[in-house]
Amino acid sequence: MTIRFYSQNAAYSEFSNFSPHSFFLDGKTWRTSEHYFQAMKFKGTPDEDEVRQTKRPKEAADMGRDRKRPLRKDW
Repeated sequence: MTIRFYSQNAAYSEFSNFSPHSFFLDGKTWRTSEHYFQAMKFKGTPDEDEVRQTKRPKEAADMGRDRKRPLRKDW
């Protein structure tokens, strides 16, 4: 059986990067794993914290995909 967890309103949504489960890592609180994933594209820059502080994971995803923001050189 394949488990799909892409929708926030479907079964197994708690496994999605958008699932509203915060965590503490690297001295900071992250609202979702999506916030963390997207912010790491800008680690060590002001953009990292901007992404971390967005209210919704969709906002973090949009910011992480914005190519006007410079990505880490190793990304």
